[in-house]
Amino acid sequence: MVKVILCGCNGKMGKVITEAIHSFPDINIVAGIDKFIDIKNSYATFSNINECTALGDVVLDFSRPDALEDLLAYCTENKLPLVLCTTGYSPEQIDKIADTSKKIPIFRSANMSIGINIINSILRNISKKLYKDFDIEIIEKHHNQKVDSPSGTALLLANTIKESIPEETEFTYGRVGNCKRKNNEIGIHSIRGGSIVGEHEIIFAGTGETIEIKHSALSREVFAIGALKACEFMKGKGPGFYNMEDIINNN
Repeated sequence: MVKVILCGCNGKMGKVITEAIHSFPDINIVAGIDKFIDIKNSYATFSNINECTALGDVVLDFSRPDALEDLLAYCTENKLPLVLCTTGYSPEQIDKIADTSKKIPIFRSANMSIGINIINSILRNISKKLYKDFDIEIIEKHHNQKVDSPSGTALLLANTIKESIPEETEFTYGRVGNCKRKNNEIGIHSIRGGSIVGEHEIIFAGTGETIEIKHSALSREVFAIGALKACEFMKGKGPGFYNMEDIINNN
């Protein structure tokens, strides 16, 4: 049995995790962390992880970037694996995550979907081959309540493409004005509206042909399933940095 401490338990994803866990008989939520503690769950809820009295095997975070400091300190003190599903971290926070992974096991992925991570693997293999003859653009769409843009997933895909291409490339965020597109640009465009769960499209536009790779999340459950698989995977792991590719390659 994997005992999970769920941070952000009363947020949108936290609620989906709480429901989705019924499909995982070997995982149990032993405590929740959320600033809104008036919402009752089947497990004890604390307003801060430092107040948590439950013993867990893994800490799963779907909260906000400003909770990171406490999470890293708590997991380091208690030698617990930490699964980070939050996006919007600053470069300094990302460096802190990397440093802390030398002491404890940390799992971080910008998107917990198996499908997105398989697409990311495909991009790593094809981007170098297509770059010279194709312009590359990424379009991401999310609901109107999403705070960060571009999405963490769009940046994940963009960085994979950039790292796969030997030539120097640059990101262009949206387009405005009368500037002609440069050959070395990777365009990233964000759309916010309605209740769109998450859509990511990568376009390779060449002369006389276009290749499009698209992923659509039909419900938040897809992220919950990936996160819970990550909790199973991380139990008992040693210090280090892990991501969804480790789970995919482990299957």
